[in-house]
Amino acid sequence: MASRRLVRVGITEQSQGAQAQVARFACIAAVPSGLEEPAAAELAALGAQAVRPLRRAVALEADLACFYRLHLQARLPFRILRQLARFPCRSRQDLYAGVQAAADWQRWLPPEARFRVDSTGTAPGLSHSHFSALEVKNALVDWQRQHWGERSSVDLEDPDLALHLHLGGEGAILSLDGSGGSLHRRGYRAAMGLAPLKENLAAGLVALTGWDGSVPLADPLCGSGTLLIEAACQALGRAPGLGRSFGFERWPDFDPLLWQQERQVALALDRSALRPASLADGRPLAPIVGLDQDQAVLEQAKNNCQAAGMAAAIELQRGDCRDFQPPQGPGILVCNPPYGERLGQRDQLEVLYADLGAMVKERCSGWTLWLLSGNPELTGALRMKASRRIPINNGGIDCRWLKYELR
Repeated sequence: MASRRLVRVGITEQSQGAQAQVARFACIAAVPSGLEEPAAAELAALGAQAVRPLRRAVALEADLACFYRLHLQARLPFRILRQLARFPCRSRQDLYAGVQAAADWQRWLPPEARFRVDSTGTAPGLSHSHFSALEVKNALVDWQRQHWGERSSVDLEDPDLALHLHLGGEGAILSLDGSGGSLHRRGYRAAMGLAPLKENLAAGLVALTGWDGSVPLADPLCGSGTLLIEAACQALGRAPGLGRSFGFERWPDFDPLLWQQERQVALALDRSALRPASLADGRPLAPIVGLDQDQAVLEQAKNNCQAAGMAAAIELQRGDCRDFQPPQGPGILVCNPPYGERLGQRDQLEVLYADLGAMVKERCSGWTLWLLSGNPELTGALRMKASRRIPINNGGIDCRWLKYELR
């Protein structure tokens, strides 16, 4: 039966050493829990085909140009895995044999290349991810010794080839991780507050608000500024992957010309250097304002804005959220207040939430507030009823992205 055979996914090779010709191939984009739908929409808009939301992931198909484009421009994924092969796996022996037959390892993993293996999921006899990854490593180095008499080194920090194994449903999928480190790391945030949002989660939260840069955006508890920076980068077309390198640049089928073409396209979309800043349709960028009472944290936010190239687009002010004066609206407020996980914070935070609720009701009529809540009891102190509640996981904390219409 075809379902029992190994299937190499999207990789076909010409004979006599000609360069591989790569058509569309299957991929999995790992995304934050709760952001599967907006991530799928983003990936489809960037040219991905057969897009299908999963749990904490999005399945898709891409050719090389699209694969490069997604790494440069997609804001929501943690990483994008390119599938090499899928095969039945009901034992250690199945895994060992399947890995050795999964690809042309003479091309993909010569002895001088360093590699790493990560593993998720389980299969019969393979219930521990570390053991499964070790079995993949053994299959590869044994293949190398048989063909060359030498083997590659394992490098957990900076491998030339990062492999990912997923086990489940009596089957295995072996993939290549093109990211070279999590895609949420944009490179601008050397300075962070006590409980920073990951950049891709912040981008997804902004996307859920529907903000497009045409109305004011404000965060009265801005912390290190991640929500505002991701919003500004999105509105001004600043691709998140322009300031970093990627693992696929070391792959044997890497196409430098195609890569540079995609980089030039991404660079052409960047309007952050325009003065005044403007949207893609020529309209001026609306005010983006952040407020924080901690001077040290505010300096971190300013440094982050500068590193991201968004210092001119974001106005940061020192002050208490209770004293916040919104720009002329209506507009959108975004907020990630503390959740009160440390002892002794509860009473102080109840007052903060109550005062925040009173402030927005008094001064932000006509605005919409989006607030990330990791503590429903504290959120109750706002004395407002959310019109929408979107489940979000933030660093292992079960949260809700709450929408409040301020009238």
